[in-house]
Amino acid sequence: MTRGTTTTGTVRRVTGAGSDFANHCMELLAPLGPVLARRMFGGFGLYVDGLFMAIISRDELYLKADAASQARYVDAGCEPFRYAKSGKDGQQEVASLNYFRPPEETLESPALMLPWGRLAMEAALRSANAKPKASTAKKRAGTTAEPSTEKKVKPVKAAAPVKRSPGAGRTGRTKAGG
Repeated sequence: MTRGTTTTGTVRRVTGAGSDFANHCMELLAPLGPVLARRMFGGFGLYVDGLFMAIISRDELYLKADAASQARYVDAGCEPFRYAKSGKDGQQEVASLNYFRPPEETLESPALMLPWGRLAMEAALRSANAKPKASTAKKRAGTTAEPSTEKKVKPVKAAAPVKRSPGAGRTGRTKAGG
């Protein structure tokens, strides 16, 4: 277990700055599966069952969205995650990611958060399934789609013949009659 965390049920609690709100959000998302928070960029990234699905920044929760779910957040009046960044010309710009604050009332109970958490989980699953695994793509480049069932066997080197000296292995007995 990492320093500054404790485990309670399916939530691994965090300690330190901003941890009270992070722990509250983790409790809200716990019905979806095991929740883990990792510090990132002055806030937290929340993982549910191993999927990155939420950001906590400045004590605000933002849930993952995608093309299939974004309209639902917009229709509910949810604000997107925005941050300042430097543009190519050095000027500050406002950028946004595909994460949205859930409706305010969802922060009151896990039951109210559940449908929005599921929406974020679905977006995280679609995102994870859309990305090809780099190592698999490299290994299969130029091969057929059928996985090989043959096992590679290392060739066994034949043992070199043992050279014996002419008198080796004799016991000192002589032939009878000779």
